Amino acid sequence: MIKVGIVGGTGYTGVELLRLLAQHPQARVEVITSRSEDGVKVADLYPNLRGHYDGLAFSVPDVNRLGACDVVFFATPHGVAHALAGELLATGTRIIDLSADFRLRDAEEWSRWYGQPHGAPQLLEQAVYGLPEVNREAIRSAQLIAVPGCYPTATQLGLIPLLEAGLADPAQLIADCKSGVSGAGRGASVGSLLCEASESMKAYAVAGHRHLPEIRQGLNLAAGQPVGLTFVPHLTPMIRGIHATLYANVKDRSVDLQALFEQRYAAEPFVDVMPAGSHPETRSVKGANTCRIAVHRPQGGDLVVVLSVIDNLVKGASGQAVQNMNIAMGLEETLGLSHPALMP
Repeated sequence: MIKVGIVGGTGYTGVELLRLLAQHPQARVEVITSRSEDGVKVADLYPNLRGHYDGLAFSVPDVNRLGACDVVFFATPHGVAHALAGELLATGTRIIDLSADFRLRDAEEWSRWYGQPHGAPQLLEQAVYGLPEVNREAIRSAQLIAVPGCYPTATQLGLIPLLEAGLADPAQLIADCKSGVSGAGRGASVGSLLCEASESMKAYAVAGHRHLPEIRQGLNLAAGQPVGLTFVPHLTPMIRGIHATLYANVKDRSVDLQALFEQRYAAEPFVDVMPAGSHPETRSVKGANTCRIAVHRPQGGDLVVVLSVIDNLVKGASGQAVQNMNIAMGLEETLGLSHPALMP
């Protein structure tokens, strides 16, 4: 049985981790931390988990207790994992970080986008970017895994087949993405209030979103050269979900794009390439660790449109984190993650 610790278990990604791990046959949560909820039972804060974690309570982070775990998840805001990661790695435990702390390879670029110095630049070299569809082999032996963000997951999975095949013009890529309100986190803010977010949709961070350098980093690797990417995120009045509408110029019209995508993801348990002409919906992945993709060439022109949908809290965060744990611990990759999406 894998002994699991969770740092920062009171946010949406933390409770999603608890929900997923409650049905994992080879994992048991031993420690969950929260300074603000120290001593509070998990089942009291999250009644949906009654009967699963009745003996587990939040506690203040303690390196000795966390270091006794086989795997420690960080479900924290950026900057928190910097402070504890080095000490925990020294104990031999694996770290799976859901924050942005170790996603970018360049510490200076991280500092520019996150507005503070990187707290553990010496660990970046050993951090593995946890997108299994790209880095599965590196994840197997990784001690420090950086779980991709939600927008980056949906966008990269949608564009990688075109870039790897050298088909898309790397200088002109557009990611037009929509997110549910849970992507903003559980903390109280005016923009997340029902009266503010309901029955409305808006773009934000058009000048530059923190996920832009992460997406660009992954697409650069897929293309083998720098890409030109315009990324525009939107807030939509739903709780969960990412819908990425992706645009790329593909002048070679002789290529069977449907076959290209199907072949690229044929062995991937959590990527579903839908039949030609499909329009995947966010509700079709709600609660599931699945990315559904459809590829279109409207009017047979040069502009290819890829539709990519995920649940931002599952494949975009906690589900992908558990998927990484399964790979790193030598388990069946789908263990605890094979449940279908919720409908309606």
